[in-house]
Amino acid sequence: MNLAEKMGAGLTGIEQLRAIAASGARSGIGETLQFELVLIEDGNVAFEGTPGLHAYNPIGMVHGGYAATLLDSACGCAVHTKLSATQAYTTLELKVCYLKAMTAGTGKVRAEGKVIQIGRRAAFAEARLVDMAGKLYATATSSLLIMDR
Repeated sequence: MNLAEKMGAGLTGIEQLRAIAASGARSGIGETLQFELVLIEDGNVAFEGTPGLHAYNPIGMVHGGYAATLLDSACGCAVHTKLSATQAYTTLELKVCYLKAMTAGTGKVRAEGKVIQIGRRAAFAEARLVDMAGKLYATATSSLLIMDR
């Protein structure tokens, strides 16, 4: 059973996310990469985290997978806010554009995701990764499959 199912059986997607946030619980990936869900609205979410040495690659900067994970989480959870209690989703495609490298000195970053379009079987979302001054580090677009639980 996943975190959303444990925290919100019978709740809509947005209700599940709000229940998780209210409990203070984080997903395993949120714990590992040290980021958290900080905004939950209908079709919009935001995650924040501070990239540090725990996310470094061998060439001395934050691994691109850190940005991709935050962006994928933002796209997916934005779609999650639109789901009924009997629906689930999975990412079909994620396209990330890296615009600026992050280091431990970057400070806190915010991945803001929003739904572009949602249908019965597919959803489309986009996300931006910015620092607290609004400097853009990466963007993403995502296609997601909507399915019954």
